[in-house]
Amino acid sequence: MRYLLLLMAICFALKAGAQESVFFSASDSARVKAELYLQDNRYPFIILFHGRENTNEYARVAPKLLHLDYNCLSVTIRSGLNARNDINAAIAYSKQISDRQVILLGSTRCASLCLLSATKNPDVRAVIALSPGEYLQPEVKIKNVVKDLHQQIFVCTTPRELPYLQQMFANATNGNITLFTPDKNTNIQGSALLDDTNPSSNEYWFALMMFFKKLGE
Repeated sequence: MRYLLLLMAICFALKAGAQESVFFSASDSARVKAELYLQDNRYPFIILFHGRENTNEYARVAPKLLHLDYNCLSVTIRSGLNARNDINAAIAYSKQISDRQVILLGSTRCASLCLLSATKNPDVRAVIALSPGEYLQPEVKIKNVVKDLHQQIFVCTTPRELPYLQQMFANATNGNITLFTPDKNTNIQGSALLDDTNPSSNEYWFALMMFFKKLGE
């Protein structure tokens, strides 16, 4: 019942939270911009990553995640593998506010970068990957990375993408991968799966809340 009520709250309201633009530096001195949604220093962070070409990607998603008692940091990262420096800088920034493990959330290319950045990283508790793929080739194949992931991984996909992602995660050996897809197919992918414009968005949100419940057990 609690999670049904949370779903209703997420679907019909946006929780108010202090939002401000913040800046910090990556290890290679690159300047990183982010939107900080801070509720309580005691709450852990969900860090959402998007490219410079889509800076409003999580404008409607991040406020909804506040209902789950997390702070959020929506971060603009570079293209290419040097974006890992931006991700690590975002994790370090969040831990200055709340010294708790973080959850990484990314869409398409950024989802794959989150998976790569989570490998052997004790500061990352979980990854939410929205339509990940082999976007980092030829330098990195996610199929070869997944065996080093020990965190809980929640993957949002569509029935059309599911066989491809099942193959991509075939090397996972820890039983830590949750692949979720609704019954109805769609051409929508990535962060748009959680957007109100997606007719199946409620299914994705409910599955995501069940994943958070699993993390809390």
